[in-house]
Amino acid sequence: MSDELFSVQEQIVLVSGGTRGIGLAIAGGFAERGARVVLTGRTSAAAEKSAQQLAGGAECAPLGLGCDVTRAGDVEQLVAGVLERFGHVDTLVNVAGVNRRKPALDVSEDDYDFILDTNLKGAFLLSRELGKAMTARGRGSQINIASLNTDRPLKNVLPYAMSKAAMAHMTRGLAVEWGPAGVRVNAIAPGFILTDLTRKLWSDPTMQGWGLANTPQRRLGTPEDIVGAAIFLASPAAAFITGQILYVDGGFTSGWSWPIPQSGGQ
Repeated sequence: MSDELFSVQEQIVLVSGGTRGIGLAIAGGFAERGARVVLTGRTSAAAEKSAQQLAGGAECAPLGLGCDVTRAGDVEQLVAGVLERFGHVDTLVNVAGVNRRKPALDVSEDDYDFILDTNLKGAFLLSRELGKAMTARGRGSQINIASLNTDRPLKNVLPYAMSKAAMAHMTRGLAVEWGPAGVRVNAIAPGFILTDLTRKLWSDPTMQGWGLANTPQRRLGTPEDIVGAAIFLASPAAAFITGQILYVDGGFTSGWSWPIPQSGGQ
């Protein structure tokens, strides 16, 4: 039974970083539910290939467009083209993100700029450009992809953690500024998600044991686990929700698991 409360039917949805992993799953989730999806990747070829991959299961075939979100000119051109074609955008999902794992002492200026320019600057540029159209229209939803690092930094990913902590403030700040104009801004913070990019990391027995021990649901997440939260935040069901960080982490941030004896002693 369909329920209009959770419907995204006929929404125009723009997903940055939609060529793989979480972004691809979210783009597919919206497309399968009748939204008109535009997904972006760093290159047009990658974006078009991913759009074609999703076309079979979608009510409306997604559109794949190239956009380097670190370049203001690319972002402005993307937004102008999408608005010219569709007239408006109902939902923006900022997914595009990168990481380089290394100790802070080994982080180069290039590492820092590469991560912050994509994860934070790129998200802000897209939010700002679409925010202009959304506030003028008097409605819209923006969803940022945050991280467990938004809650607290993990070791050896400091620039990434910094970018995701800042994203929380960007989410709240834009919610405050744009709320009076009818635009909602929220974020989803995924837990440990198994993707092609993280599969090697999580294949390590020590990492896998630690992650499973500290996740109450005792499994790693999948990109598809993020889809429901995105659909909810974009739907009428979330009409009075803005400025929030929704953790989709299998319970990881609820508390720590420690090797206390199950019985005996105090």
